[in-house]
Amino acid sequence: MIAPWLLAIHVAVLGYWLGSEFVINSTYRYVSYGDKMPFDERSRLMEHVMHVDQHVRYALVLQASLGLAIAALYGYIPGGDTLAIGAGIFGAIWLGFVEAVHRLRHGPVGKILGAIDRQSRYLFMALLLAAAIGLIGAEWPMPTWLRWKLALFAGVMMSGVGIRFALIAHFRTWAIMGRDGPTDATNAIIKRTYVRATSVLVLLWVFIAAIAILSVWKPV
Repeated sequence: MIAPWLLAIHVAVLGYWLGSEFVINSTYRYVSYGDKMPFDERSRLMEHVMHVDQHVRYALVLQASLGLAIAALYGYIPGGDTLAIGAGIFGAIWLGFVEAVHRLRHGPVGKILGAIDRQSRYLFMALLLAAAIGLIGAEWPMPTWLRWKLALFAGVMMSGVGIRFALIAHFRTWAIMGRDGPTDATNAIIKRTYVRATSVLVLLWVFIAAIAILSVWKPV
């Protein structure tokens, strides 16, 4: 049976996700507090942070598609093998889209793709919450602990949105620094932004930890 193998991959992806978050935050902190470095070097490292951030996006897609397939195979939601295969195909397409958004982000089409990506995430969060509270699939044989996992997964995604908003000041200030050069004032903004974004990231880690605990504990 393929379900246990998918479940093992599902667990591994969670570790991959958390590890990626640690690497991103560590490098971002180094960049934010590296005001003694030449700005070109800091900018190069910041671009590296944006590339590593893709791994978090991959993990999100993998968790969502694997979770859907596993739920179908274990009978928690209707659809069985057909839905599991569909989840795999949809996940592959979603991964391709996420990669296209990243690679084309600096061009005109990248802005359009980025907007679609953001709106689709909001829709996905709404669907997760609707399933968690029973607005969708109230009659499905889905255990309560799994509905809580869906709500926590929505919380993870909401935290990601919060980090995005926290980083708006960073990117605005970074552009000014790239144009006019860094100053004590702009460096201070970058450091404050790091602290705000990391505060939201800690909440994201709490949600991920709660998901892991529920996956093992599985209370009624």
